[in-house]
Amino acid sequence: MERQIIQRLFKQHYAKMLRVARTILYDEQESKDVVSDIFESLLWGQTVIMPDTEEHYLLTCVRNQCLKRVRHQEMRLRTEAAMAAERAEDEEDDERTADIVEFVVNHLTEQEQRIFHLRFTGGYSYEEIASTEGISRVAVWKHLSHALKEIRNRFNPKA
Repeated sequence: MERQIIQRLFKQHYAKMLRVARTILYDEQESKDVVSDIFESLLWGQTVIMPDTEEHYLLTCVRNQCLKRVRHQEMRLRTEAAMAAERAEDEEDDERTADIVEFVVNHLTEQEQRIFHLRFTGGYSYEEIASTEGISRVAVWKHLSHALKEIRNRFNPKA
């Protein structure tokens, strides 16, 4: 589109386009950016506007660009909220894990701590633990059952 035509459209419709953008976005700078982007796209694009529809076309462009920005902002806010919730959840999990570790260290016997550690941190089977500790598989099961019962009673007393 020719520069003279774009200058005429700018002078003739800029104020009205800016008002529409402000009505939708409630932000002066965002509104100016939207209107400027529209004129830039006219300058570099291949758009042909018919003289009798130019105002309608330009105002529709403003509305569409504003709604696009609003959707983009909403999506960004939802994403940020989800990420914040996930971080809070991770922090809660880390806190809970730290509390459990502290409980294990302060309330279980040394043998129960070793067995608990081998099973849940090391991923050892009951047989491997029994062999390492020099006890039977049933003894491993009893120690783990006692440890888990104590942890459940401390951190989930209603269950």
